[in-house]
Amino acid sequence: MRRIDLLTQACDPATLTVGQLMQDALFTCTARTDALTIGRLMTNQNFGGVPVVGEDGGLVGLVTEYDLLQAMIEGRDLRKVSASEIMTTHPLTAREEMKLEEVANLFQDRYVTRLPVVRGTQLVGIVARRDLLRGYMKASEYWS
Repeated sequence: MRRIDLLTQACDPATLTVGQLMQDALFTCTARTDALTIGRLMTNQNFGGVPVVGEDGGLVGLVTEYDLLQAMIEGRDLRKVSASEIMTTHPLTAREEMKLEEVANLFQDRYVTRLPVVRGTQLVGIVARRDLLRGYMKASEYWS
């Protein structure tokens, strides 16, 4: 659920935060999850990436479409490849209090399409470029 979807009153788009824009109903995997399972999850749910969490719920990595495609190009059997083998460790992250402009610049400057959102080390959401656009458009419906 995105809090921005509940917006029903005027809001300056510049004041929007990642906490309002992020998706907080998360699908995650562990470092031991096989790549085929991750690929199925991503294609069935129309995701471009899945956060990898430890036993404590802390973020340990991110598996993206790029990672899966790279493993396929290398001829690896996705049933036998674990998330830990292909994930990006220590991925770039966002914080809930970041403003729309700040995270938009991060997306543009670092050429990323989605960012895990953390509170300390705990994963609390994920935000994608499309979420920023959705939030801006929703807020703009009421702002003049």
